[in-house]
Amino acid sequence: MEEWVGERWHRFIARVADATYPEAAVPLEQVQRAVQMLFRAGGGDALVRVVPATAQKVGGPRGWLQKMAGAGERAPTPTLDAQTLALPPVLAVFPDVQLNRDLYLWLAAQGACHVATPAGWLADNVAATQRALQRFPGLRTRYARLVQAHLAQRAAPSRLQGSARALEQAVQDALRASLPEGGSGLARDDGTSPPTSAASQASPLPPASAVAPTTIAPVWLWLQALHVGEDAAESVADGAEPELPEARKEPDKPVQQDHKRRRAQRTEDTTSKDGLVMFFRAESILSWSEFVRVNRTGDDEDNQDYSRVADDMEELHIANRKPGESLAARIKFDLDLPSASADDLPVGEGEPLPEWDYKRQQLVEGRCRAQRLRARTEPKAPDAAGAAASPPAGDEAAAASAAETEAAALARRLKTTSRQVRRRFEALRAAPRWQHGLTQGDELDLDAWVRHQVERRDRAHRHTESPAIFSRRVRAERSLSTVILADLSLSTDAYATQTARVVDLVRDSLFVFGNALEGVGDPFEMLGFSSVRRAIRIHELKRFGEPWNDAARARVAAIKPGFYTRMGAAVRYGTQRLAQRPERQRLLLILSDGKPNDLDHYEGRHGLEDTRHAVLAARAAGLVPFCVTIDQEANQYLPRLFGLHGYALVHRPDQLARALTQVYVRLTAAVR
Repeated sequence: MEEWVGERWHRFIARVADATYPEAAVPLEQVQRAVQMLFRAGGGDALVRVVPATAQKVGGPRGWLQKMAGAGERAPTPTLDAQTLALPPVLAVFPDVQLNRDLYLWLAAQGACHVATPAGWLADNVAATQRALQRFPGLRTRYARLVQAHLAQRAAPSRLQGSARALEQAVQDALRASLPEGGSGLARDDGTSPPTSAASQASPLPPASAVAPTTIAPVWLWLQALHVGEDAAESVADGAEPELPEARKEPDKPVQQDHKRRRAQRTEDTTSKDGLVMFFRAESILSWSEFVRVNRTGDDEDNQDYSRVADDMEELHIANRKPGESLAARIKFDLDLPSASADDLPVGEGEPLPEWDYKRQQLVEGRCRAQRLRARTEPKAPDAAGAAASPPAGDEAAAASAAETEAAALARRLKTTSRQVRRRFEALRAAPRWQHGLTQGDELDLDAWVRHQVERRDRAHRHTESPAIFSRRVRAERSLSTVILADLSLSTDAYATQTARVVDLVRDSLFVFGNALEGVGDPFEMLGFSSVRRAIRIHELKRFGEPWNDAARARVAAIKPGFYTRMGAAVRYGTQRLAQRPERQRLLLILSDGKPNDLDHYEGRHGLEDTRHAVLAARAAGLVPFCVTIDQEANQYLPRLFGLHGYALVHRPDQLARALTQVYVRLTAAVR
């Protein structure tokens, strides 16, 4: 009965003390695309993601109802760091839906113009506001309405005491002065006129250390710049134990997914260390007989919402797990790594690869090493010295037999799809192409004719020469080579559908694609890639010059997920392989299911910048890099890496093989 009464009282007092307007609430999901577009259009970093913010400690006066309900101490205030623009998951600050939607757009515009300086939070937001109004003049009317509505909600400085009064007055004066008209129509609560923009700029602001988001009520029109960024992420990653980027998910066991941006720092677990409690004394052993150290690493409640627990914490402190401890949570990581007897066979000594350091803006030579590997389905390939390969024995022969059996089963299951795709590719080989921009030809090129008419209208005089507005079909010899890079990181072990994992779909796609390319006759190479820090694992499925035979199909059938995704190094290795080809056109296709990541600093912006630099280098070498992904969040980062037309998102993972075929047909028609 007491719990029932307490629960209903909590709901009642929380609803009464709530200062927001739920009936006018606008969720971030409704405006996220518009926010991202406005942020990038204003010059914001394309690698910065828009994510929901978590509640943080705030200041300001609280009413007696809020004190009774324990509300008003924390709020999801907007923050900006090197990786994310964290905005409130739901905005219900104003009683008008349009004002709440305009507030999202304004925060995106100000975030694109925000520059963190030692001047402090207040001065940075004042400068960012001025830049945003200059860069987005169309937002001035909306911003004026937001300022007026927000000032009407803020507490009057005359009702505050001490330093809180001066700080609140400084914030309100800055808001009024930021209006396009200098805030001439708004008056202070004491009846005096607010300062103009010039006066506000000339008047000294409070010390940077005095004005902070935690000392006053939330200013919803301003952002807080977090200075943790990459440094904190790298410090956590460097000292962390091996954890996988994604959990292995099973269809019948859903995994909690929380996309909120949380603040965290690396700490040290001191629970096992001897504190200043009591040192060992043998004569006191009897008084300790009832003490038993109980290791409680988790809560007793099995059905626990861990994201809600994290929401109640101001900052997450992450420590290495102690030996013997485990947490039976709904999110599990499989840290088992293959032993030497089960791993693929290495080929050669490894090849050094550079890596881009975006902080120093330079390419670090020899930072990574690519190790070529062959599956245990055949004897080890000869090395550079030409040493003969030893015949398989024992486990290797058994693995080869199992791979051949699996390849045969794969061929039977994909027989119909392979035949359809192969026929489409064979038609490409003999099909003539259209040659445009000719002065004479078989048909009129409408696009060229329209361009000619527009140019003739714009020119002062007419040319007497024949315009190039015709086209004709010609047969040309194909000169095209392709390298396919398949992501084989451990994240591909997750289930993409109810019955198939990502790695199974990748295996089917490579199998069908290889059979189709064999029918075309174009030279191609298939490589799988994964990584462990700076060691890049290149799985040789089929190299240039090798036939697409049973051995190659068996290697494709034997692929398995493992380790991480250092995509930039894999792209550079594929670029080196294509650079040795004599064909005129060269395609570099990447199959991936997520962002670049690894155990070290490669997680986050470093991996994205390195991959982007590798893609730009591939284009500079005359290659056509293209990424095919099933990651539904790819629109947040792939346009920055591969360009707007350099990637394809497959919404139905089970159609990956056909989507890859369509991409190849389109690229082949574009590069011929």
